[in-house]
Amino acid sequence: MSDSDRLYRFTFENIGIRGNLVHLDATWRAVLGAHPYPDAVRDPLGESLAAVTLLASTIKFEGSLILQAQGKGPIRTLVAQATHEHKVRGLARWDGEVPVAGTLAARFGEGHLALTIERSGAEPYQGIVPLEGADLSAAIERYFVDSEQLPTRLWLTAGENRAAGLLLQRLPGEGLSDDDWARIGMLAGTLTREELTGQSAGDLLYRLFNEESIRLFEPEPIAFRCGCSRTRIEETLKLLGPAEVDDIIAEQGAISVTCEFCNRNYAFDAVDAKQLFAELTRHEPSPSQH
Repeated sequence: MSDSDRLYRFTFENIGIRGNLVHLDATWRAVLGAHPYPDAVRDPLGESLAAVTLLASTIKFEGSLILQAQGKGPIRTLVAQATHEHKVRGLARWDGEVPVAGTLAARFGEGHLALTIERSGAEPYQGIVPLEGADLSAAIERYFVDSEQLPTRLWLTAGENRAAGLLLQRLPGEGLSDDDWARIGMLAGTLTREELTGQSAGDLLYRLFNEESIRLFEPEPIAFRCGCSRTRIEETLKLLGPAEVDDIIAEQGAISVTCEFCNRNYAFDAVDAKQLFAELTRHEPSPSQH
C-alpha cells in the first residue's frame, strides 16, 4: 500500500481542530513477529500502537510516550511506546481465555490506563485514569477530558496486517464553536473499520470531510524499533555487581536475557562476565589517587 507505515497530520482551516491519521503495516507485523498473540489480544495491542503513535505526534518533545493498560482480568498488561522520531514498539501479557468481543471490563477486568511522557533530561510526567468504557478509544478520550481538559476523539482498529487510527483534537484558544466540534465529530463518526484500514489518507479525509477546508501535510514514516541492546544489558549486570553475577552463572551456567518487546536473546557466560568487570576495574581510579 502506498500509505503503508505513514503518519498524516491535517488541520481544519479556521475552526481550530487538528487531526492525525496513521497506518501501521510492516511496523505492526514486526511487533506481531516477536510473539504469537491470539486475535483477542492482538487487536487491542494494535489499537494501542496506533493510539500512541497518534498521541505522540501531538506533543512537541524529545523522548517517548508510553501507553500502558493494566487490569486484573484476562489481559494483564498492554504496553505501547512511540518516540518523537516515530519509532514504535509494544507488547501484551494475558492469562487464559480472552473474550473476542466485549467491553474493556470483559477483557481487562478492573484496571487503569496510564500515559507517561519521558523527556530527555526531565522527570517523567504521568497521568492515570480508570480503564473504563466500551473500548480503548473511550478510555483514552476520558483521559484527555479528566487529565488534560483537551477534547479529543479517537477511532482505532487493528487486524492481522494493519493497525490504523484517526485522531481529532480541539485546540484551545482557537475560537472554535461547540457546533463546529460537534459537526466534525458527527462526520468522523460515520467512519467504518473497512474505510480506516483500506482507504488512502486523501480518499478517507475527502469521504468524511469533503465540505470542510482541510490542509493535509506531507506524510511522516513510522518504523518498529525496539531500543534494546547488549550494551544496555551489560549496564544492568554491572549494577548487580561481580559477586551476584558470578553466583548466577555458577548456578545456571550462563545469564540469558530475552527482550520482551522484540524477543531477542542476550547471553553472558563466565568469560563475558570476567571481561565486563575487568573493563570496569580498569576504568575505576585507585583509592590512593587524589
